[in-house]
Amino acid sequence: MAKLINLKIFSHFFRSSSAGGIFLLICVLISLLIANSQWSEGFKEILNFELGFNTSTIHLKYPILLWVNDGLMAVFFLLVGLEIKREIVEGELASFAQAALPVLAAIGGVLVPALIYLFFNNGDSLTSKGWGIPMATDIAFALGILSLLGNKVPSGLKIFLAALAIVDDLIAILVIAIFYSSDLHFLYLGYAGALFVLLIIFNRMGFKNLLFYLIPGVFIWYFIHHSGIHATIAGVLVAITLPTNEDDSYSPLEKLEHALTSPVNFIIMPIFALVNTNITFESVMIDGLTSNLGLGIILGLFLGKPIGIFIMSWLSVKLKIAALPESTTWFHVLGLGLLGGIGFTMSIFIALLSFQDPLHQNEAKFAILIASTIAGIAGFCVLNLYNKRQKL
Repeated sequence: MAKLINLKIFSHFFRSSSAGGIFLLICVLISLLIANSQWSEGFKEILNFELGFNTSTIHLKYPILLWVNDGLMAVFFLLVGLEIKREIVEGELASFAQAALPVLAAIGGVLVPALIYLFFNNGDSLTSKGWGIPMATDIAFALGILSLLGNKVPSGLKIFLAALAIVDDLIAILVIAIFYSSDLHFLYLGYAGALFVLLIIFNRMGFKNLLFYLIPGVFIWYFIHHSGIHATIAGVLVAITLPTNEDDSYSPLEKLEHALTSPVNFIIMPIFALVNTNITFESVMIDGLTSNLGLGIILGLFLGKPIGIFIMSWLSVKLKIAALPESTTWFHVLGLGLLGGIGFTMSIFIALLSFQDPLHQNEAKFAILIASTIAGIAGFCVLNLYNKRQKL
């Protein structure tokens, strides 16, 4: 009986919306402990160990770290792409009235942090490229913290945050594709483009079997990876072509989305956190928090995100372009804006693309961790305190 109860508790935890964020946090702590222990160098050797094979025509031998960041993260972006398409076709972004508030709020939450970062780093050739770092919102952590509040916040606020984070991810994908790709090889792009068109034809012809999309998708990943555009974009391209519908019937897109959700939340994202937050703390990193790089990231995430989200939400409501979700107040929007400052996964990912220097990468990661922690705690406290005040 006790075993059955434990299994039920375990099963309930992994079905809860906060489980992914909690598991991600555990992996971050494990990674930090390893990086600051006697196992640090051994762990780095494992990450640099090369897997795969090379031939005269095929090049697929890379360090484990690259397989995670370019390979596993392509699956993450595939899931993000599926969520974006579903929301556009049948969800919170399906009409202008539904999409206006999260879209405009996300745009504000992207522009203001980027401008704050550039205010501190514009003109610095070493750090100016990192302007995309504070733009991102980590949907797993943000929704995880919001879910800890339970019914203390209106359900519409959770939908608002989820839709905003999805639009935020879409903008981040576009930024990565346009600004963080270099040395384009048009032959490989042509191959990838031809396969993408083939997947669109499969969609138009009504092919429902996922293998018709996933097998060519692997080749699209390979060609994109060698084209100079970051390989994770392949996941989004494949997601766009997946068939879906506007009714309640179970589409291939929804089938794949449901199949990927748990592996992404409990395997891929934790592995990404494990291999990319192994920061060895040094005294110079504390000084880095007050450098232009550190200030740009911390103030961009902690101040820029809530300011941008709040102002654009306020303007869209005052101009009658959109309306706040039911039972949602401006204090809720402020708390949501602070939670939007949890950049973490996507911010770290963009930091790795922005800097080649390990010192800048570590300073950026540390600043992201600090800013995301402060933003998460502040967002939770604002929403929790407002709820308590309303009960008085």
